[in-house]
Amino acid sequence: MQAELLDAETELRLAYAWRDERDEASLHRLINAYMRLAISMAAKFKRYGAPMGDLIQEASLGLMKAADKFDPDRGVRFSTYAVWWIKASIQDYVMRNWSMVRTGSTSSQKSLFFNMRRVQARLEREAASEGKTLERHKMRELIATEVGVPLHDVELMEGRLSGSDFSLNATQSVEDEGREWIDTLEDNSAQASETVEHHKDNDVLRVWLVTALGGLNDRERFIVKERKLREDPRTLESLGNELGLSKERVRQLEAAAFGKMRKSLESQSREVLHFFA
Repeated sequence: MQAELLDAETELRLAYAWRDERDEASLHRLINAYMRLAISMAAKFKRYGAPMGDLIQEASLGLMKAADKFDPDRGVRFSTYAVWWIKASIQDYVMRNWSMVRTGSTSSQKSLFFNMRRVQARLEREAASEGKTLERHKMRELIATEVGVPLHDVELMEGRLSGSDFSLNATQSVEDEGREWIDTLEDNSAQASETVEHHKDNDVLRVWLVTALGGLNDRERFIVKERKLREDPRTLESLGNELGLSKERVRQLEAAAFGKMRKSLESQSREVLHFFA
């Protein structure tokens, strides 16, 4: 409260000194003069449950951003410009820390978060003064119109603001003998039996593939490995240049190799089916 009050001329001179000369002393003087504004705005958000010290810190960050981006040539007082940066910084902090579940980041969600309850209370007062009772769906429609956001966003925000966070390790009730909420979540990971079967199938397929490759000659095996078993498969043209063959000839050899492998794999699969028949 003992910080100096800057007149328009002094404020402008400090802003030019920081923008044009990067004079840190001028920047600090400008920021210190308006810290009372930052603290005053931070106090307006205490009802959201955030520590006052954290709110002041976020307001200070917003004030510093405003000082860094302020353009004195626009003819606007620094306090008028800084208000928007301070408010945005505090609002972002409140929304990040309101819940472990992200509340929202779009402009419509932010507008709803900070205005929905106020607008709803006013609409309820107006309806009560006329002897009316607004149904929930009608109330949502009026809020959406008043705030200028889609009805769907109002419904989502209403659900997010209706309750607080609960730990998944909290017990469901005293009768459940310590059963926690996390025990009710479905486990989407593979079961042990599925994992064993998957590994077994992969081992069988690997043996079949090795056997099928073993039925090829050296040139066919080389072409298949370079074309299908590399992370970066080679082109027919590059293989032809290396082997001294035309691109079409390499394609023919590749097709012939695949035909041999297909017969080998089909033969092995029939043997397995016959064994279990």
